[in-house]
Amino acid sequence: MPPLSDIWAIVPIKDLEKGKTRLAPVLNEKERSLLIPAMVSDVLNAFADFGGMPVVVVTGDVRVADMAARRGMGSIVERTCVSESIAVASATAFALAQGAGGTLVVPADIPLITADDIRQIVNLAPATGTLLVPAWDARGTNAAIRRPADLFPLRFGNDSFVPHTAAAEATGYPLLVTHNQNISLDLDSPAELSLFLKSDRVTQTHKVLDRLPAANRIAV
Repeated sequence: MPPLSDIWAIVPIKDLEKGKTRLAPVLNEKERSLLIPAMVSDVLNAFADFGGMPVVVVTGDVRVADMAARRGMGSIVERTCVSESIAVASATAFALAQGAGGTLVVPADIPLITADDIRQIVNLAPATGTLLVPAWDARGTNAAIRRPADLFPLRFGNDSFVPHTAAAEATGYPLLVTHNQNISLDLDSPAELSLFLKSDRVTQTHKVLDRLPAANRIAV
């Protein structure tokens, strides 16, 4: 199926085992290592279901690259993972060199995302300019579409939304901020896990959490 858009999706994920330490109060290290691949699967499955754009993961873990390849997606495997921002910059340069007219960057920990959500924000994005979807707490950025692909650098962190908004406005091109309930919920804290478990959608992440004793330790 030919792409429906000249936008390339970029999904950064460092590895499948380490990370999500803020979930330590409710998930031990082994449980977190089971949760992360499930979240990555849900995000990649949404893009596979959408099927309307090239997707590239940028990672330090060859297992993530294998997950992408099984879905017909590309990957950039980093020898040294410095930061999410640098990983996204590398993937942006790669996409641009392949002729991408824009980029859609999303994190790998938003397991509620669906093909319809992707379609919605792609259709809303300005022909030249920026679309941003803030995290549920309005601090982080859970989706960023830039046209052209390198319109401005993305700098990720716990409080990236305000700087991204300022950078987009400084370009002088249109900026659209849109709210999407599924995209806005990243799983980075016990409170976010609690919100996630209230969803009635069936995801790989739900299936993993349902099998873990941790489900009883998360206030719903």
